[in-house]
Amino acid sequence: MENEKQQGKLRTIFDTIFPYIKYIGNRLLHLLPVVIIISIVIFTLIQLMPGDPILAMINPETTANMTEEERIAYIETMRKVLGYDKPVIVRYFLWWRDVLTGNFGYSVALNKPINEFIGSYIMNSFKVNIVGFVIAFLIAIPIGVKSAVKKNTRYDKIVTVVSMVGISLPSFFIALLLVLLFSAVLRILPFSGMIDPRGVRPEYMYYILPVSVIVLSSLASLIRYIRNAMIEVLKADYIRTARAKGLSEKVVIYRHAFKNALIPVITIIGFWIPALFGGSIIVEKIFAWPGMGLLMNQAYQFKDRGVLATVLLFFAVLTLFANLFVDVGYALVDPRIKARRIK
Repeated sequence: MENEKQQGKLRTIFDTIFPYIKYIGNRLLHLLPVVIIISIVIFTLIQLMPGDPILAMINPETTANMTEEERIAYIETMRKVLGYDKPVIVRYFLWWRDVLTGNFGYSVALNKPINEFIGSYIMNSFKVNIVGFVIAFLIAIPIGVKSAVKKNTRYDKIVTVVSMVGISLPSFFIALLLVLLFSAVLRILPFSGMIDPRGVRPEYMYYILPVSVIVLSSLASLIRYIRNAMIEVLKADYIRTARAKGLSEKVVIYRHAFKNALIPVITIIGFWIPALFGGSIIVEKIFAWPGMGLLMNQAYQFKDRGVLATVLLFFAVLTLFANLFVDVGYALVDPRIKARRIK
C-alpha cells in the first residue's frame, strides 16, 4: 500500500511537471533560429569594426626588433593561425564551434583568454543586479498594493508624487548622489571596487552602494506598475463577489486580486531583467564594479572584438531567456493561459 501511495505521488508530480518541461523544451527549440539570426548580426557588426584585429592582438614589443619583411611575415602567419585568412562565412562557423566548446576567444585588453574571466564577470553582475531587483520587488509589492487599495487618498498621492520623482531621476544621478553622501561626506561606505586590498572592510560593504542604486532606480517604476495593475483588477466583478461572500479584505487583496495583477507585472519583470544588465553599464562604470557592464565598456574603448562579441551574445541570450520566463510565468499565474499553452 505504501509503495502504491508513493508511486501515485510520484506520478502526480510527474504529470504536473512534465507538461511544463515539454513546453519549455518546445520554446527553446523555437528560440534557436532567433539565436542564429542574432549571432549573425553580432558577428557581422564585429567584422565591420574599423582596424585590423591581428595588429590589435600583437604586442608591439614582439615585432620591435624585426625587419619590415619579418614583421609582415609574422603578421600573416598569425592571421593564418587565428583563421583570419579564411572567408567570413567560414570564420562565422568556426566562431560558433569555439563558443559551443567554451572557447570565447582572446581579450586584447586583458591579455588572456576570455573563458578564464568571463564567468566571474557574469556572476558579479548577477549578484548585484538580482539582489537589487529582488529587494526592490519586495519593497514595491506592499507599497503598490496599499496605494491601489487606498486610491486617491493622501497616502496614494504621496506615493504617486515620490514615484514620479524617482522615475525622472537617471541611475547615474542617483549613483553620484549616494557616492557624494556616503563616501565623500560621511565616509562610511567604499565607492569603487569589490574587495578591500587592505582587508579592513568586509566584502558586503562594497555591495551596498551599487545595490542601492539598482533598488532606487527600479523601485519607483515597479510601484507604479503594481499600483496600476491592482487598480484594474480591483474593478473586476469577481472581486466584488469575493467581498460579498464575506471574505476578509486581506484574503481578497492578496489571494484573489494580487495573483491576477501579477500578469502585467511578470511582463515588466521579463523586460526588466535584460534592461537591468544593460543599465548596469553606467552603474558598474561609476563604482568600478567588475561586471558585464564594466567589461563591455572596456571592450568598446579598446576595440576588443572577442569580448564585445561575447558580451553582446550574453545580453541577447539573457533577453531570450527573460521572454521564456515571462511565458512560463503567465502559465503559472493564469489558468486560462495554462490550459491553452501547457498541454
